[in-house]
Amino acid sequence: MTRPTKPKREFRVVRAANLPAQLPEKAWLVRDIWSHLAVGFIGGQPKCGKTWLALDLAVSVASGTHCLGRFPVDQPGPALAYLAEDSLPHVRERLAALCAQRHISLQSLDLHLIDAPSLRLDNAEDQALLVQAISQFKPRLLVLDPLVRLHALDENSAADVSSLLGWLRALSRTHGLGIVVVHHMSKKSRRHLGQALRGSSDLHAWADSSAYLTRQQGKLLLTLEHRSSPAGPPIPLQLALGPDGVTPHLEPVLDSVTTPTSPPPVADRVIHALREAKAPLSRVALRRKLCLNNLKLGDALASLEREGVVARTDSGWNLCATTTATADAPSSTSAHAAAQSDKQLPLPLPAPTSLQ
Repeated sequence: MTRPTKPKREFRVVRAANLPAQLPEKAWLVRDIWSHLAVGFIGGQPKCGKTWLALDLAVSVASGTHCLGRFPVDQPGPALAYLAEDSLPHVRERLAALCAQRHISLQSLDLHLIDAPSLRLDNAEDQALLVQAISQFKPRLLVLDPLVRLHALDENSAADVSSLLGWLRALSRTHGLGIVVVHHMSKKSRRHLGQALRGSSDLHAWADSSAYLTRQQGKLLLTLEHRSSPAGPPIPLQLALGPDGVTPHLEPVLDSVTTPTSPPPVADRVIHALREAKAPLSRVALRRKLCLNNLKLGDALASLEREGVVARTDSGWNLCATTTATADAPSSTSAHAAAQSDKQLPLPLPAPTSLQ
């Protein structure tokens, strides 16, 4: 019987208490749009504005200006992009329009484009060249558009897809950058838009942040999705022209969306869930109902218990009598949501012919 050989390298193992904490100011790359170090997709059917949105993200990060004119960039820095389907003069024209709309100079923009006839993410030589470019320019954001032009694998094969996505995940972690991959969505209706991404279901499972562009009743809608944060309602968009009449850019439809607000604190969500329940709820039931991780829920319950708001019984957690008495009082969050739901959305938008 042969003895097992000692591995030449060892995994770095860290005690749980020594794991780095997520600082609030570093939770987002682009607030409410793309989380810090997130990998994910901009998905949509053809001519829905996927490339416009990807370039808007890249320009925003590279310039520190608001994405879509509304969402602030929390961690500006260089950006790197590869666009497989657009000629470089066409890309320059789009970038110039986005810069003009922001009143910034294209010459000062810290955005770099990979000028290569092809880039294959399943090719070791091209992988090495991409790593070399990332090491040289140190981007905060990498845009790859579109996925179908960047490999020769079977997108329906979980084995092929997981290998490619695993390499991209390692690239993000090693170099500390967010990755936006533009990808097509099928025409089939799905309960979750991420499940409509063309190919293996591993694509949807891989993403930390994603943005889906769809058309509903003539309107272009942006739907956001995040692994670790709640997302707001879909945002109607339009391809608009600037004051000069010649600088196209995506922007939210006026009066159709409010400035994103922070979600209710965890403690408020726990109180609301317990008020709605007809019986005490176990910690496991609360976790499933609120989609919270165990640590955040535990901290909230401990704080509420110290304040005398909730009590732990053999049957689970419930509200104390003084808290239950205020159950009928509407919260400011509920009132705000109700007011927003009464707002009438604008008329359907015409489909722009040059949107892609």
